Amino acid sequence: MLAALLVVLPVFGLIALGYLARWTKLLRETTGEGLSDFVFVLAVPCLLFRTLATADVPQTQPWGYWIAYFTGLAIVWALAMLIASRVFARKGPELVVSGFAAAQSNTVFVGVPMILKAYGDAGAVPLGLLLAIHLPVTMTVATLLAEGRSASPAMMIRRLFTHPIIIGIILGMLARPVVGQLPAPFWTLIDLIAAAAVPCALISLGIAMRRYGLESGLGLPVALSALKLGLHPLIVYVLATRVFDMPPHWSGVAVLFAACPCGINAYLFAERYRQGVADASSAITLSTLISLFTTAAWLTWLGVG
Repeated sequence: MLAALLVVLPVFGLIALGYLARWTKLLRETTGEGLSDFVFVLAVPCLLFRTLATADVPQTQPWGYWIAYFTGLAIVWALAMLIASRVFARKGPELVVSGFAAAQSNTVFVGVPMILKAYGDAGAVPLGLLLAIHLPVTMTVATLLAEGRSASPAMMIRRLFTHPIIIGIILGMLARPVVGQLPAPFWTLIDLIAAAAVPCALISLGIAMRRYGLESGLGLPVALSALKLGLHPLIVYVLATRVFDMPPHWSGVAVLFAACPCGINAYLFAERYRQGVADASSAITLSTLISLFTTAAWLTWLGVG
């Protein structure tokens, strides 16, 4: 439990820094919007570009691994949107934000250190595979859902291929064959921008929390946190251990990845569309706090805690 607390403390520290900076008026409210724009337009695309361009992809795809994880993700995403629509009267991009928040995991701060501590080098390959695919898949789905509701097919295609996240994904895939020929100064530039993504995003989230607080109430954030921390890893566990045959460290990595709290990218997505920001910020904070206990429970159940 103490180890889990130490893992997530930097997350709360940066969020609190943004909150206090806004509360003391050291930063303006527009600063948070500017930071989120920077992260969404430049930092996250650079992070995705670097990840996809340099990722080690095995020759034979572990289809059971993919199916187990992303089936759970799809079910949780659909249920979150259904609950947000029927129970909490959310609509449009707000629905997408709810689904995104419930399905997308906080991998950078919680997932990576927790999984590597639990499984060591044996967990590095399955972890790396999910890291390379997870965010591009969720970002692409969220963008399709948000842009596809009010746009013609031609307009949707144009918006997709001019979307910063999609551009980062496409360029990362195209760069794979020539990644060794790209000059060192280019990678230094990419690394500097990508490294700013997480701290800027968390400080921006803290500013947003000062603005919105629990404006959306506890109802929807509690529901999203329950789906993310409870149902998602449970579905993945059943599929990975009962349906598909895979080594214990592969199934364990998939379960722990799913058991991570709501990811920061749901908030960035909400800020981009200026809808659902209060829902996303509350769900991220609440799920991160609760995950101190739920991740410890999953580690114990998997026999690695």
